[in-house]
Amino acid sequence: MFDDHDSANFVFDFDEVANHLLEQGLDSSPSQLHGCLCGVLAAGAPAQAEAGLALLQQALDINLHGELAGQILQLYMVSAAALEDEEFDFHPLLPDDEVEIDSRTGELARWCQGFLAGFAQVNQRQVSQDSSEILSDMGAIAEASVDEDADEEESEGSYTEIVEYLRFAVLNLFMDSRADGTRADEPQVH
Repeated sequence: MFDDHDSANFVFDFDEVANHLLEQGLDSSPSQLHGCLCGVLAAGAPAQAEAGLALLQQALDINLHGELAGQILQLYMVSAAALEDEEFDFHPLLPDDEVEIDSRTGELARWCQGFLAGFAQVNQRQVSQDSSEILSDMGAIAEASVDEDADEEESEGSYTEIVEYLRFAVLNLFMDSRADGTRADEPQVH
């Protein structure tokens, strides 16, 4: 995920974030954390990084600290900016394409699980029919696995299509929450 924020380019390295999670003894993945952050944003949470960190910690029942907490604060701000970007430059934080398709598919599923947890943490309203269908699709993606009978090219093609669908689905959910005027001024605690 690339984006400009405060005149600096931030690149979030999947493996670096994963190592910080292991150092803190957490079972979460970078994909799950990013999905959760995007879920709270898409449900209408404020773009203030501290609110995002608090909502993430509540949704996933984890406690982040140190350098990892700082990275997550930056990731939240960059994600908020990417979701608002008119160039549609939002991308989920997933492993590089060189990683085995099974692992990438598992992380895609965890991203969706995190998104759904974050969205549920903030959302307090009935969603539109389109948003409901997107959330249902994400629930199905959260259970995704690689078809053992499919060849590698077919699996890669399916993965790419799902990631691209997910990019625009999240943007649609984000825009729907803004169009309804439901953007929260204060983070909601459950």
